[in-house]
Amino acid sequence: MKRVKRAFRYRFCPTDAQAAELSRTFGCVRKVYNMALDARTEAWTRQERVDYNQTSTMLTAWKRTEELAYLGEVSSVPLQQALRHLQVAFTNFFGKRSRYPRFKSRKKSRRSAEYTTSGFRFREGKLTLAKMAEPLDIVWSRPLPEGAKPSTVTVSQDAAGRWFVSMLCDDMITPAPPTRGAVAIDLGITSLVTLSTGEKITNPRHERKDRARLAKAQRELSRKAKGDGANRAKARRKVARVHARIADRRRDFLHKLTTRLVRENQTVVIEDLTVGNMVKNHTLARAVTDAAWTGMRTMLEYKSAWYGRELVVVDRWFPSSKLCGVCGTIRAKLPLAVRTWTCDCGTVHDRDVNAAKNILAAGLAVSVCGAGVRPQREPSRTGQSAMKQKPPRREP
Repeated sequence: MKRVKRAFRYRFCPTDAQAAELSRTFGCVRKVYNMALDARTEAWTRQERVDYNQTSTMLTAWKRTEELAYLGEVSSVPLQQALRHLQVAFTNFFGKRSRYPRFKSRKKSRRSAEYTTSGFRFREGKLTLAKMAEPLDIVWSRPLPEGAKPSTVTVSQDAAGRWFVSMLCDDMITPAPPTRGAVAIDLGITSLVTLSTGEKITNPRHERKDRARLAKAQRELSRKAKGDGANRAKARRKVARVHARIADRRRDFLHKLTTRLVRENQTVVIEDLTVGNMVKNHTLARAVTDAAWTGMRTMLEYKSAWYGRELVVVDRWFPSSKLCGVCGTIRAKLPLAVRTWTCDCGTVHDRDVNAAKNILAAGLAVSVCGAGVRPQREPSRTGQSAMKQKPPRREP
């Protein structure tokens, strides 16, 4: 059994009073975050450092002013959490792990508020937030772990107007029974996944299926006058509902696929793809985004850790498609349009299946020997692949 922190997300239907209270809280969270960011930015121009404790003191002073007295009407817990999130953002920035923190936009930023244990009450399966008299009407689509007590509760509203509550709990996960199976994954567009076993899983193309509906909703939105009018807001929610439908279906498909791969195999091997660079190609950007390769990798990573599996990531420069899995020859060029090719040794390769098999061989070498996979960008000067080359002799 492995103890992990796990978030359980549910939809809920707030009353009018609860919706109004949460909307005020979202606005105050955004206001406090932006004001604290502005204060820290100004201090930085003066070569001064401002930390969380100082911004917390500022928050107390802001509440006492007549102009910002409304900050005291909502729970203080989400406001303090906003300052902690800003502190984490600056820590990541100074650690060169992220960009400089940006201001939150009223229209574009995520509407959410985070409550710690002092800001909510969870008893007998009912969750009541601070400043609210009634518990939230949660749709319990699945039960919480037995005896679980949420340590953090995050309430959010998406662009489609749906309300969600996410509860972070301690959970005990039983590792999956050990197996000898090993599989490699070659990601693609036509076939979302090609396995080293030869199986190909067709790309559902969720965005393409709803493309006509999305285009119609976007045309209707473009006709509405810009501003805060009710008609434009209604059209914007309609577009958001189509996007939400696409995202939900894609997420559901990826969860089922990754869970199957992790449960059936002890070792899963994938490539380290640079998705960020791929989407810069305007011809492929839409298809690459719809495939959600990054989301699939994230799911494989945490599910492998949960269930006691091994996930091996092969170097992005490994020529999995160009390398002949039989003789080891690397083909000089292999355009994307070529899906089947014949090696000099006479072997006919399916591009995707051959790549998956090569990824598996390289991943197993990493797993067993602990050695990295050489990039092999091009054939060597000697005419042999990098895998076949012997180290040069040292002169005595």
